[in-house]
Amino acid sequence: MPAEASFELLVFDWDGTLVDSTRLIAQAILAAADDLGVPVPDRGLAAHVIGLGMAQALAQVVPGLPREQIGPFAARYHAHYRAREDAIELFAGVRDALDTLRARGVPMAVATGKTRAGLERSLARTGLGEHFVALRCADQTQPKPHPAMLLELAAQCGTPVQRMLMVGDTTHDLQMAATAGVAAIGVAYGAHPRAELERLQALAVFDTPAQLHHWLLANF
Repeated sequence: MPAEASFELLVFDWDGTLVDSTRLIAQAILAAADDLGVPVPDRGLAAHVIGLGMAQALAQVVPGLPREQIGPFAARYHAHYRAREDAIELFAGVRDALDTLRARGVPMAVATGKTRAGLERSLARTGLGEHFVALRCADQTQPKPHPAMLLELAAQCGTPVQRMLMVGDTTHDLQMAATAGVAAIGVAYGAHPRAELERLQALAVFDTPAQLHHWLLANF
């Protein structure tokens, strides 16, 4: 069955799915740990927590971090990230693919672990704000993998969860989708490897942005 017959709302993750930011986020986590003099986590672990809420992420990358240091860690992380975020670029082909989908009248939304302020800066920088009919961020609701973002988008857009499709680069995205009853596609060019994404029964897992865009443009 063609996708347009089954899906009415296309929801994208942001970091690692539409924009090539995984390395910068991981580097900012490592730099923040170094600033605070706490054990610097493995880079792979730092990348793996991308998409989670800050408290959830820190519980994994710096276990044992005192609660009173969560705020200072977050502040240092954001300082390192903000210093270089203007260098973050869309993955190749993203703008053209989103332009085409918008021209076809496909409703699109974003569900991201970013703060709303951070996403608004990214949308302004990329000029993609008008492409999306709704946004959900980690500081607006429960963070991933809780299903709240998708359930709230469904309610806001008047779309049954069975007619939504989530696209993301992490197991957090796919777990969120599964719990919400939303179909999902994984992309293995972001934070999490293909093998981890495949275990979560996505409709498909694509290795490159070009493969994802080809599928979307062929099916919407």
